[in-house]
Amino acid sequence: MQLELKVRVLRKEAYRVELEVDGEDHSFLNILVKTLLKDPSVKFAAYRIDHPLTGKPVVVVETNGGKDPFDALTEASAKVKELAKEFREAFEKSLEEYGS
Repeated sequence: MQLELKVRVLRKEAYRVELEVDGEDHSFLNILVKTLLKDPSVKFAAYRIDHPLTGKPVVVVETNGGKDPFDALTEASAKVKELAKEFREAFEKSLEEYGS
C-alpha cells in the first residue's frame, strides 16, 4: 500500500521545527514522537491535530542544541522503520510457528 504523505515546514528556528504532515494520523505520529522522546538531545516532541475530521497534523520538535531537529527527525524515522521491520519479521515467524 502506497501512502501519499505531504510534509511542509511551517516554522524553523535554530533548535525547533514545526512540520505539517498531510496524509498521516495518530498511528505513525504517536510512535514517531515516542521515538523522538527517547533521544537525549530532544527536549520536546509532540504533535497535534486541530480538528479530527479536517485538521492536518502538526509535529513540533525542539532539541537542546546538541542536534538539529531535522537530524533528530531523520534518525527517529529510521528507528521507526527498523522497528516496523523487526515487528514484521517476528510476526511472520509467529505465523510459521502457529501453522506448524
